[in-house]
Amino acid sequence: SAAEKLEKQDNITYVVDNEHKYAIFSMVDGHFRGEILHPSGFGKDVFGFGSTEKIFHTRSFIKVQDGCDNFCTYCIVPFVRGRAKSRPVEEIIGNIREVIGLGYKEIVITGVNIGRYEDDGVIFENLLEMILDLPGDFRLRISSIEPDGFTNRFCGLFSHPKLTPHLHLCLQSGSDTVLHRMRRMHTVREFQAMMEKLRSKQPDFNFTTDIMVGFPGETDEDFDLSCRVVRDAGFSHIHTFKYSLRQGTGAARMEDQIQEKVKTERSRVIRQISLENRMKFLRSMMGKEQLVLAEKIQGHTGKGYGEHFVPVRFTHGDPQRNKFYRVTITGVAEQKDPFLVGGVS
Repeated sequence: SAAEKLEKQDNITYVVDNEHKYAIFSMVDGHFRGEILHPSGFGKDVFGFGSTEKIFHTRSFIKVQDGCDNFCTYCIVPFVRGRAKSRPVEEIIGNIREVIGLGYKEIVITGVNIGRYEDDGVIFENLLEMILDLPGDFRLRISSIEPDGFTNRFCGLFSHPKLTPHLHLCLQSGSDTVLHRMRRMHTVREFQAMMEKLRSKQPDFNFTTDIMVGFPGETDEDFDLSCRVVRDAGFSHIHTFKYSLRQGTGAARMEDQIQEKVKTERSRVIRQISLENRMKFLRSMMGKEQLVLAEKIQGHTGKGYGEHFVPVRFTHGDPQRNKFYRVTITGVAEQKDPFLVGGVS
């Protein structure tokens, strides 16, 4: 196995698989106390991470799910992380109560395919409802999610003041032909319909996405479709990456592998569209308010993210870290990493 090959290398002390990585701290701590602890000496648990008592950050990432059953043809995740598994709901709620008690103001729900969460009849939207019902001064953000189809009940949750109006929704390609070869579970039109459903209620809803360029067989026409779709969708950020062959996946056996220089050029084009989209979205925030969670303070200036997951710098007489501020947006700093500027309302 790959693990056995790594263990034979002289410069590697420990090889830790996904089900034991929660134990890395204990292993390193033991190592420097003279103990040799093997990962197999710990129980298997992909969710076994404790909470940090000393707050270094304003947000806490809560992992609710791991693994995936989709088997997209480019993806190695089901082979290295295993099939989809969900963390018990009682553990999640207990974990979130704990971090709220420790003072964290933003809870981010993470996992490999969180939309497929299910534990004893509790599905993802039920879990979100339970979290939103918890008392405390916090907001809830959903991390990257697959476009598996959103119910009206799910969309309705975004009317809750604690649930932020932002989703990182993974498109991958604007060509249905490419999506089919990728074995994605949606068409471009279905994806667009999900966005329209949410924006019909909240026009400023912010979507970000992933786009893969250079998938085997992607033609110039396929790529042009991707460009058109991401422009029309107005994603404020596009995580662009070039297809990379993974042995053992379906795409690795496909013909018509794309040349690296073509991938590089297509990546450049998508990144440029991403920047144009981002500037357009930021300018649309002019004159509006953002509820900013202050993460960094420098004099009378606070820095953080608004509920739409956009960076904001604001002025205030005495800003405090890890506190919410309602900021009126007065400008956009147009630079390499643009951000909004404003003052506390």
